[in-house]
Amino acid sequence: MSVMTNESGSDYRISVLLVDDQAIVGTAVERMLAAESDIDFHFCQDPSKAIETAAKVSPTIILQDLVMPDIDGLTLVKFYRAHPALKDIPLIVLSSKEEAETKAEAFEVGANDYLVKLPDKVELIARIRYHSKGYINLLQRNAAYEALDKSRQALASELDKAAQHVRALLPAPLDSGLITTEWLFVPSAQLGGDSFGYHWIDETHFAIYLLDVCDHGVGPALLSVSVLDVLRFQSLPNTDFLKPDEVLTALNDNFQMESHNNLYFTFWYGVLDVETNELTFSSAGHPPALLIDDKGAVTELITKNMIIGGMEGMVYKTETVTVPPKFRLYVFSDGSYEVENGDEGMWSIAAFSDYLVDCQANGSNGVGELHGHLKAMCGKEILDDDLSLLMVEIKGGE
Repeated sequence: MSVMTNESGSDYRISVLLVDDQAIVGTAVERMLAAESDIDFHFCQDPSKAIETAAKVSPTIILQDLVMPDIDGLTLVKFYRAHPALKDIPLIVLSSKEEAETKAEAFEVGANDYLVKLPDKVELIARIRYHSKGYINLLQRNAAYEALDKSRQALASELDKAAQHVRALLPAPLDSGLITTEWLFVPSAQLGGDSFGYHWIDETHFAIYLLDVCDHGVGPALLSVSVLDVLRFQSLPNTDFLKPDEVLTALNDNFQMESHNNLYFTFWYGVLDVETNELTFSSAGHPPALLIDDKGAVTELITKNMIIGGMEGMVYKTETVTVPPKFRLYVFSDGSYEVENGDEGMWSIAAFSDYLVDCQANGSNGVGELHGHLKAMCGKEILDDDLSLLMVEIKGGE
């Protein structure tokens, strides 16, 4: 049996369409195929209806007579090949003569095979099965590609919804008079592993944080969102969110990589006291935050702590600095500077810091321009890593 199952589960049967003006030929071929239970036979005696009939029955092979009244068989072959639904169906032309020139012309216009009628039964069935198998394989491949494309479209739609959800969790830009925030978030994949946020813990303490989960995709995005939620809602048990070291310790205890598909993340967390101008911070394997005063002086804010999720029982250090009355704080993922700069190699934090200072001198904070700057620098439209940059500006008194 030569019945093949297509992608939807239904069967592709061998289906023969004979186009010949002689009824006796149609009867003869039908008798040859009568014992083949897996082969369906269709006969079209009127060549003017050949295209219509072929489109209706969708054969897996067409047997086309060459010499017919009104319409030449080779002309029909050309019509089949021009028809979008019939152009790939195998064609065996039937001729009363074994002529090299006729064969060549038939192959030139699109025939797949050539037989002198009436052919031997065994040979005819063998050729029907051979050509039909190839065509059915093509149908199955096309059905598989179509199903795969639909699956990809559905997945892309779901990923797009997930990406929109992740972006919706990011905080709105803030401009309270005292504190202004602006940020840039460009995942390298549809779903990235970066996320960040900021919020008032109480009337005087403002929390700022950014994390970078290793890898990209659904898993890292889910972990990133989970961490963001516990920070936003301060739902870590027995944790004082005014103390960055306690926050990092609690995150490490609750997000061990063995329990989260071997995913870990780097993290920077700071708490600004707007009354005392003190910024208390901790970082875990994360790039330093950059504190830039209104004169362009840069201070790197980093503590030497292990990544979050790498090892249980870690003790995390914290530091406190007194910030100037006016400053900009930049917290970012390594995708903000680990970008190839042509022949100069990888861009460095020092070069990134200089870029931000130059932007400040030119009346900009650099956030809006950074993405375009990086793309131009590396010559790529899509960066290799997630790009997250959070800027917090304090417009204090004189």
